[in-house]
Amino acid sequence: MKLISTFVFLLVAFYKFFKKWLMGSFNSAPKINNVDSQDDGLEVPKGLSTTAVLHHVMKAGSTGNQQPSLLSRGFLKPRVMDEDVTDGLRCLNLNAVSRVCSAPIEGDSSQNIRLLQWNILSQTLGQHNDGFVRCPEEALDWQHRKYLIVQEILQNQPDVICLQEVDHFKFLQTVLGSQNYAGIFFPKPDSPCLYIEQNNGPDGCAVFYKRDKLQLMGYDTRVLEVWRVQSNQVAIAARLQLKSSGREFCVCTTHLKARHGALLAKLRNEQGRDLMRFVKQFAGETPLLLCGDFNAEPIEPIYATILGCDLFKLGSAYADVKLEREQILQPSEDVNEFVSQSIKREPPYTTWKIREEGEECHTIDYVFYTPEQLKIKNCLEFPTGEEIGKNRTPSYQYPSDHFSLVCDFELLDGPPATTGSSGDQADKTSDSEGESSKHGNIQ
Repeated sequence: MKLISTFVFLLVAFYKFFKKWLMGSFNSAPKINNVDSQDDGLEVPKGLSTTAVLHHVMKAGSTGNQQPSLLSRGFLKPRVMDEDVTDGLRCLNLNAVSRVCSAPIEGDSSQNIRLLQWNILSQTLGQHNDGFVRCPEEALDWQHRKYLIVQEILQNQPDVICLQEVDHFKFLQTVLGSQNYAGIFFPKPDSPCLYIEQNNGPDGCAVFYKRDKLQLMGYDTRVLEVWRVQSNQVAIAARLQLKSSGREFCVCTTHLKARHGALLAKLRNEQGRDLMRFVKQFAGETPLLLCGDFNAEPIEPIYATILGCDLFKLGSAYADVKLEREQILQPSEDVNEFVSQSIKREPPYTTWKIREEGEECHTIDYVFYTPEQLKIKNCLEFPTGEEIGKNRTPSYQYPSDHFSLVCDFELLDGPPATTGSSGDQADKTSDSEGESSKHGNIQ
């Protein structure tokens, strides 16, 4: 009996240790429960155009020192344009903002969706924890970074914005809200930011959507589990409706556990399995966009788990964008071969940085989609190593260690969307806009 009691005691102790480690709170430092308040004094004049807002935030962020402008990037399928801006072609002509143009999207423009996926780099972690040894301290200052973040987002004019490592949601809510975006924020339950002095509250994931084009029908959040134990990673799923057509689609974003190693790869894979179950329950048969910082290179198990998942028939946007439509819709029947071919087509990097332990250049951010329901039309390309510079990112020219992923999709013809598991929540969502809810904050 004593042996059994000892075994049970050790089992319980191990469970508690494992749960605490998964939550990320195995930390001797005291928790500092600050709230998001550092940008409370920010004001953005109402009624400004996107160009005017960018000029306004650039001026507000000016320190008087001449710094390089934001890295200029182009779309895979660019088109030379004149002063006219046509449907599907968006370009901002600003002196100090990179010129980003995309080719007009063929077909009914009312069915087009531009999604921006980006780990924007937590201010608290980036400045105090991540060890970017080649990044000038001034380039990591929030007063410099926050306006570059806004420029990168708004110059691309996305319909949906999915962000990770957000620890200044109020700032984004204020500036993006002036451009008719509404947002949902869901923090990590035990954010590492809270163990660092002068934090601005916990970091988490956020989804913004363009209110003049899209209607939020419902949303849900999830603290991802590993073997039925809650981890410290989260996900947001939202059902959105195109106002012009009434067509619906779902978008989900997440940020999986970081660090290298076989055990961490296994944990990420288990988080991915839980994520797919959560998304399937929420989205049902609705067209899906699934994106985030997965902290996993394509050769890790999580990549194959997502592409090979029986619950969805997903493709990777950046891997598919150069393929003919017939190739996408007729993938290899051998799942391993299908995944292997997709791996080869992924970009060489989505993050490029130099930390204390060395240089890291790899692909860990993705935009997955349902090819039978969504057609990938265009993707924003990544800057070359020469353009990035020898000190890599973050830098004066780019505010995060991850590059944004921007994809143009066309919602294909299909049966009208039926309100699924998120239908009941749609009523709650519409009643709670601008207020806190048990699912997070929607503003």
